[in-house]
Amino acid sequence: MQADRPDRVPRTGNHILDALPRADFARLEPDLDEVSLAVHDVVFDAQETITAVHFPLSGVVSLVTPMEDGSIVEVTTVGNEGMVGVPVFLGARSTTVRAISQVSGRALRLPVDAFLRAVDDHSQLRAVVQRYTQALFTQISQSAGCNRLHSNEERLARWLLMSHDRVGADRFPITQEFLSQMLGVRRATVTVSAGILQRAGFISYARGQVTIVDRKGLEGASCECYRIMQTEFVRLLS
Repeated sequence: MQADRPDRVPRTGNHILDALPRADFARLEPDLDEVSLAVHDVVFDAQETITAVHFPLSGVVSLVTPMEDGSIVEVTTVGNEGMVGVPVFLGARSTTVRAISQVSGRALRLPVDAFLRAVDDHSQLRAVVQRYTQALFTQISQSAGCNRLHSNEERLARWLLMSHDRVGADRFPITQEFLSQMLGVRRATVTVSAGILQRAGFISYARGQVTIVDRKGLEGASCECYRIMQTEFVRLLS
């Protein structure tokens, strides 16, 4: 991120904002409001008007597709590498997905009107968000292939690695029920998959808390999708 360069803003913890020149961030700063996101907080709901975009500093936000029977399936996740509210950047004020906090954290919230003015005024912000959007599309498409072709253990390992990157801590809360919704499998399947990873010594899971014990081992248990996604984010946002 080249944080030592004088034209770069000191780290906020969000990769998009940290990529901006100091002057661009200074113009955004008066409109930014730091907020806390608790588990299950809805950042925006399906078909509702998006009133603000959020730049996560910590935690994980899931974009999920709600079904008529009340079930949800994860489309993708967003953490401190990105922004929640990409539909606004693409010209829409609502979408068919719901953004829900799955690991508690903090974010910088920017009203939509202020964000759109900044995108129009600052070519650097527009360029960074464009590159992030491309990386997000790569993540979504790679996840679709992963969900179709790879084992539940590989997919769970990938999901845990991505969350570990964003949370910034080895231990974070997540329930099996929520994991089953995110991965689109039965809760019993999550129990089996988590048990395999735990017996291998890669994670520890108890009482809704997962601990990453062996990061390298977990990377080995994941499919190639984690590496592909991370490589794309680094290529486009570094």
